[in-house]
Amino acid sequence: MIFNTAAYYLLFLLPAAICFRLSSASVRPFLLAAFGAAFFIYFAHTLNAHRFAAACVLIFFWEAWFSRLYRERSIFCLIGVVQSVVILSVFKYYNFSVDLTHVGKRWPQAFLPLGISFFTFEFIHYAVDRYRGVIKEGRFRDYLAFIFFFPSMVAGPIKRYQEFVPHLEHPSEDWFTDLNRGATRILAGLVKKFALADLLTALTGHLVRADIATANRLTLLFWVFAYGQQIYFDFSAYSDIAIGSARLFGIKLPENFDWPYLQRNISDFWRHWHISLSRWLTDYVFIPLGGSRRKPARVIANLLITMLVSGIWHGAGLNFIAWGLWHGILLIAHRLWRQRFPERSISPTISWALTFFLVNLGWAFFSMDLSTARFFFARLLT
Repeated sequence: MIFNTAAYYLLFLLPAAICFRLSSASVRPFLLAAFGAAFFIYFAHTLNAHRFAAACVLIFFWEAWFSRLYRERSIFCLIGVVQSVVILSVFKYYNFSVDLTHVGKRWPQAFLPLGISFFTFEFIHYAVDRYRGVIKEGRFRDYLAFIFFFPSMVAGPIKRYQEFVPHLEHPSEDWFTDLNRGATRILAGLVKKFALADLLTALTGHLVRADIATANRLTLLFWVFAYGQQIYFDFSAYSDIAIGSARLFGIKLPENFDWPYLQRNISDFWRHWHISLSRWLTDYVFIPLGGSRRKPARVIANLLITMLVSGIWHGAGLNFIAWGLWHGILLIAHRLWRQRFPERSISPTISWALTFFLVNLGWAFFSMDLSTARFFFARLLT
């Protein structure tokens, strides 16, 4: 985790926040872009990806330059979306395709750029919203700052240009409040990471097929539920630190988690889990496919496709596809239930318990390769 290193705070966050606060409005975007590029290259170097870091930074500058061609209803916006998808596919899914087809040679894992899933979705958002006319042409320096803003570069939340730039142009001037709230949020994230996520990782990080073969049902359920808590505390910790870091600049990032495990149905779970991703999937996948204003069969297909995109976005593997399908099926079942029994209500406690159980059970797909996950469920059922 980059956010738990001294280098993040001493070399990047504190110097960048101080320089940002002391600089003029015209200099601030270039300052963020410079720190963002340095951040990307430095941490790529620490992960033995230094040979590719400079080339990856060039992707950012190419994207920034190409975005100047975007206009409402312009073919260049569509080209921008395609090139972003191609870049993500080449870097993130090439090895997956080699494993499936046995054609070609695997690339070293270090070739995967830091945070490519997050910044690619921001590239696509900007191109699509420029095409729709939602975003008017902005300044080149503002877009550079938007894509190079390092607190959210590698772990989200997924930003929107039209929400970020007003904070960039008019950051909060209440330094004391921003420092207090930002530092508190960062500390909360570090506590989640070290005191909770890492502790749970000690319980969940060593389950192998041999353990599954000898474990009883209670042990298997305990493991997968512990993993569900671990991934929540781990991922929400990243978001807390990113949001707190941005606050030191006087910039507010969108919230990403809002008590998701307390929700009473799967739809509400996704409105409170990884909120910025859920919004992105709704606006740029589900609604363009037709949303819920189609025939029932088409709506079901739209939900499945959207959750498949979510699964593939999370990782390159058949298990992530299965995890996306799992949540797609849960969303479809919830939708069909509401349509079939609109007046029938379930006890809030039962509704919450069922949602909590099914969501956590699905983490088995997320945490294991597909073969091991199938073996896990076979052991759980038999």
